[in-house]
Amino acid sequence: MAAITTILTDASAVATADLSSFRTISDHSLFDSVTNWTKRRLFSSKGDSSFPIRSMHNTQTGVASSTNGHFNADKLKSTVELLNGGALVQVKMNSSHRRKTKIVCTIGPSTSSREMIWKLAEAGMNVARLNMSHGDHASHKKTIDLVKEYNAQFEDKVIAIMLDTKGPEVRSGDVPRPIHLKEGQEFKFTIRRGVSTEDTVSVNYDDFVNDVEVGDILLVDGGMMSLAVKSKTKDLVTCVVVDGGELKSRRHLNVRGKSATLPSITDKDWEDIKFGVDNQVDFYAVSFVKDAKVVHELKDYLKGCNADIHVIVKIESADSIPNLHSIISASDGAMVARGDLGAELPIEEVPLLQEDIIRRCRDMHKTVIVATNMLESMINHPTPTRAEVSDIAIAVREGADAIMLSGETAHGKYPIKAAKVMHTVALRTESSLPLNVMPPVRFNAYKSHMGEMFAFHSTTMANTLNTPIVVFTRTGSMAILLSHYRPSSSIFAFTNEERIKQRLAFYQGVIPIYMQFSDDAEETFSRALKLLTGKNLVEEGEFITLVQSGAQPIWRRESTHHIQVRKVEL
Repeated sequence: MAAITTILTDASAVATADLSSFRTISDHSLFDSVTNWTKRRLFSSKGDSSFPIRSMHNTQTGVASSTNGHFNADKLKSTVELLNGGALVQVKMNSSHRRKTKIVCTIGPSTSSREMIWKLAEAGMNVARLNMSHGDHASHKKTIDLVKEYNAQFEDKVIAIMLDTKGPEVRSGDVPRPIHLKEGQEFKFTIRRGVSTEDTVSVNYDDFVNDVEVGDILLVDGGMMSLAVKSKTKDLVTCVVVDGGELKSRRHLNVRGKSATLPSITDKDWEDIKFGVDNQVDFYAVSFVKDAKVVHELKDYLKGCNADIHVIVKIESADSIPNLHSIISASDGAMVARGDLGAELPIEEVPLLQEDIIRRCRDMHKTVIVATNMLESMINHPTPTRAEVSDIAIAVREGADAIMLSGETAHGKYPIKAAKVMHTVALRTESSLPLNVMPPVRFNAYKSHMGEMFAFHSTTMANTLNTPIVVFTRTGSMAILLSHYRPSSSIFAFTNEERIKQRLAFYQGVIPIYMQFSDDAEETFSRALKLLTGKNLVEEGEFITLVQSGAQPIWRRESTHHIQVRKVEL
């Protein structure tokens, strides 16, 4: 049985115990005194010069840990070299450090086999994305079955499933062979079906003529080509090519600064959403959301189906920007879909919008994904550009919960290498972040909600004592709240619900573990600690912060909440 050192037993008793090397502190001083501890520093000096680097423990080399296991990345060096005044200083990355930022991988022809899904999982995939713009229900059902087969094999390894709707896309028609567009050439788009000549092609959207105006800039294939609208008739839009290229079949069309007047959820999307309900996916990523109304409509539908599926809104249209607050508020999270966002808005606005959307989601306790073109060059090349590596690092530093691979893993030549690069860069970036003892204070949020308050104080406790957090949950709510407060160590979320285990794989810093709960709380705690030590996730003698709180009481009266610090002694 684990020895118990109880630090917090209810909301009024904050801390009176002697905390090892810390001085004895009162309930007032525990949280006041740590506000000045923003990071731990290790100083290396040469002469009179010194510089700070983040301190890390258990310095070993060679193995980096993903949340789905260990891998040896190609040519990965765990030693970081810092140059200071000509002196080379080595800092070894903590090999037991676990990546917290989650990785979403799109499954496609390159990765749809059992072997490749297993390899992606071991390389670091946490969420499998089904892109409903491609494939059919039979192929996606195969992927879902394979992911669930993987999940059933492990207590502490899991992949969540995200269904990404196609949305109201405007596309050009089929062409028998690519059409070469040259700068200054006149080219036409028609709403008449089946037209394909050297200077005219069809579009699949009947209101296309009404949505565009003379002078608009039409972007083809995400901006790979652009045309200026010169004139229009009742069924024809005449353009002049500004930037030429090769027009292939079914290319995506955007008008700079405008969104098509189409419903966010199309008839095809509703069919795909029903498919997701029938197959118990964990998340929907809803394309081209323009306002909160569509989110409420989808959530009402899911409630009517008794389907517990979370809704992620994709921010990718110009019309969504003025409604960001209400859209994110209505959702369970957001995706910064930079491809279409950069086509409908000036590209220089995209990084600013990315930062703004991440900040809004963090403030509102919503999960956030950064997506599109993160390792685009690795579709065809085995190594990324340095700019792509920086792009991943920036998303991690800005606070994204997850980062996403699209074509890189769906149809790229090097899907496993792409996942490994994303894992390695995210892990290294996380190791350089400052260690804030106090999580960001959102007084209005946590003062009005008991769960918020306990997530805040649990994070402060765990950060102060440098302990992992262990939480027991049936709904996942407390684990998700803890994730939003970004504790410095891992969150081990034990649940007796397979669906909750699968969903929690998506949340930053959370390691979900399936385990049946018994009626005896202490017996359940003992089994949980034994499982953690057996899998080398914690060590005997280590301290953990244990949280009992949330929407549904497990072994406690509803009015009783606990934060405890326990020493692992089996």
